[in-house]
Amino acid sequence: MTSRDIIDITAPPGTPSLLVLRALGLGDLLTAVPALRALRRAHPAHELVLAAPARLAEAALATGAVDRLLPAAAPGRAVPERIVWPGPPPDIAVDLHGNGPESHLPLRDLRPARLMAYAHPGTPGIPGPQWRDDEHERTRWCRLLDWYDIPADPDDLRIPLPGRPSPAPGAVVLHPGADAGARCWPADRYAAVARALLAAGHRVVVTAGAGEGALARSVAGRAGLPASAVLGGDADVPFQDLAALVARARAVVVGDTGLAHLATALGTPSVVLFGPVAPRLWGPPDDPRHRALWHPDGPGARPGDAHGERPDERLLRITADEVLAALAALPEPVAGSLPGSGPRPPAAAAAVSG
Repeated sequence: MTSRDIIDITAPPGTPSLLVLRALGLGDLLTAVPALRALRRAHPAHELVLAAPARLAEAALATGAVDRLLPAAAPGRAVPERIVWPGPPPDIAVDLHGNGPESHLPLRDLRPARLMAYAHPGTPGIPGPQWRDDEHERTRWCRLLDWYDIPADPDDLRIPLPGRPSPAPGAVVLHPGADAGARCWPADRYAAVARALLAAGHRVVVTAGAGEGALARSVAGRAGLPASAVLGGDADVPFQDLAALVARARAVVVGDTGLAHLATALGTPSVVLFGPVAPRLWGPPDDPRHRALWHPDGPGARPGDAHGERPDERLLRITADEVLAALAALPEPVAGSLPGSGPRPPAAAAAVSG
């Protein structure tokens, strides 16, 4: 099924609709999977429509919770000012996008019979729980639904493995890009990791989102990888191909971005590099398959600007040797076969935080 198919599917006349606003990126979609699943279980007879960027249509379908994607987007992480909703008002509208009038009002303007959202003084007519800044993103939206008597499990985050073959089975996947420079670990360090993996006999591929081709090619060139080792760059890697690659990878090395959440959703071992935001807000679950590396200054969960232009100073404290040690500490099929396998040095152990 293509992106166009999911956008065009409509339910039979008279089917009640449940509209969910989350017009953000791939990682945001995947952290909302537990909440989407809870809504699906609570309202099995409704058509569940996700208002999100059109490029996420295949990913939305892969969750198994979404019936239709309604294209909705705004620059950066802004909220769409208007949601184009044809037909009668939705039966239920749910704000999984943000907290406050910016995301409440576009949904309220559709006149849903019921609107679920966090409470905010700017929209006093909408009841809901109080927003908490220091809360993991998966937990945040499950708590919202719990307040409305819809049980939701933050750990219900896995998605089915894709049926198609991987374009690079067994490879270690490096993803150096992110939508902000603050979360981009330096290219030369990714290249150092790639060189060590190649020297140990591993296949390495470098993935890139749209516009990230130059960065990915720089990593590949410095590591001595062929041009064919770079996937994407001029455009995003199609979601089904990306999911097949990640699902059948030996491991993924990535910053705090969408591909990290895809590895979590597929159960693929990963090493995730954090800087301006703590892993306890956006990191993988407590699972030996995932290692979150972070060097905080103190207890603050948001010590830096997640959308800054330069790599965050905490991110820069992570070394290539630490990443290789973390890879070696992952469970099979990675452990025991990557450079540096065996007991982790103290520096690598101290790097795992959050």
